[in-house]
Amino acid sequence: MTEQQRVVRTEIPGPASRALQERRGAVVAGGVSSVLPVYVKSANGGLLTDVDGNVLIDFGSGIAVTNVGHNVPAVVDRVREQASNFTHTCFMIAPYEGYVEVCEALAELTPGGHAKKSVLFNSGAEAVENAVKIARVATGRQAVVVFDHAYHGRTNLTMALTAKSIPYKHGFGPFAPEVYRVPGSYPFRDGLGGAEAAAIAIDRIEKQIGGDQVAAVVIEPIQGEGGFIEPAPGFLPALSEWCTANGVVFVADEVQTGFCRTGDWFASSRENVVPDLIATAKGIAAGLPLAAVTGRAELLDAVPPGGLGGTYGGNPVACAAAIGSIETMRAQDLAAGARRIEETVVPRLRALAEKTGVIGDVRGRGAMLAAEFVKPGTTEPDAALTGRIAKACHAAGVVVLTCGTYGNIVRLLPPLSLSDALLDEGLSVLEKAVIEESSK
Repeated sequence: MTEQQRVVRTEIPGPASRALQERRGAVVAGGVSSVLPVYVKSANGGLLTDVDGNVLIDFGSGIAVTNVGHNVPAVVDRVREQASNFTHTCFMIAPYEGYVEVCEALAELTPGGHAKKSVLFNSGAEAVENAVKIARVATGRQAVVVFDHAYHGRTNLTMALTAKSIPYKHGFGPFAPEVYRVPGSYPFRDGLGGAEAAAIAIDRIEKQIGGDQVAAVVIEPIQGEGGFIEPAPGFLPALSEWCTANGVVFVADEVQTGFCRTGDWFASSRENVVPDLIATAKGIAAGLPLAAVTGRAELLDAVPPGGLGGTYGGNPVACAAAIGSIETMRAQDLAAGARRIEETVVPRLRALAEKTGVIGDVRGRGAMLAAEFVKPGTTEPDAALTGRIAKACHAAGVVVLTCGTYGNIVRLLPPLSLSDALLDEGLSVLEKAVIEESSK
């Protein structure tokens, strides 16, 4: 059955996808890019079927969005039911139960036993931007601290928060003020322990900004687009403790790490860090646009009525998808599913690193995993090899993504429900691509 196995019927992209690409070129803005020009007709579980009948293994999950997999019954049924009732009223005009139900789930699932409230939005960038707004009102301060290699979004404020210039910032300025960048923790490249790296960051904050001027520290518990960089143990707790001591709002950007992706419901939990605010999106609603800021009730309530919201934020159909998605994660214990994927992938990537000499680091947690490609015997990034490996995987029917400040990371984000057979097959394709491309 094509639903259960990879099938390559044509070259990738095939003729039907190429025809659609021609149509796209005439009407879609050139500033929108796609990893591979394969046009999807349907999807199921961990597979994508394109318009040419090719069936591809999905190691991207729409960038960590379809954590529960594609076409999941609990999501589809709830979306269908909600759409048949109503698709929109605007929660700010005439509210509905689904919004409240999602906020109740977020209060239960996010770290910490304190009283929590949430506000819902459309995208991760919106969530991060609103977390900053909340922190500024609650503290009466303006400065926001972010980190090297960070990615937080494409709005004006979140571009300022994002580290990488091309393609995310170049030519789009001027950017929002009062944003300050400090070094993070990148064990493969800085060789520092978590406490030592945190001390450097905190010293920079105190000397260049002043703790009493900082409204928020915004950080991804594992950096996403910047390279799937997992900070050294102790880094996040030290930052969190400093924030508490200085009245600074600690904001965890869990847009990519959230909802079981890293083997925990939220990545902050691994070191018992309890953020003041958590920004979520991506995996919350299995592909429908939904995002949230969840945190300490007194922070959310610091903003006057009407200060937060948006026409589509917490759309009822998206809320229905989120409820079905969370229901699926619980029923299938997808946090354990992510850990199962890690247990399979990491040893194979490390063996591949040993065999080829072109992988400098294998890292990540759960089903958020990465290989950093370098010139043999060095830490010099090899973006060209990384690109060739990704293209070879695509041609063989496996969707992998690249990332990183230096463009030298292959990142793996499979659905957390992916079968062992498909995981094994996809990894075999990746291994073959690495061996063949690195020998050229």
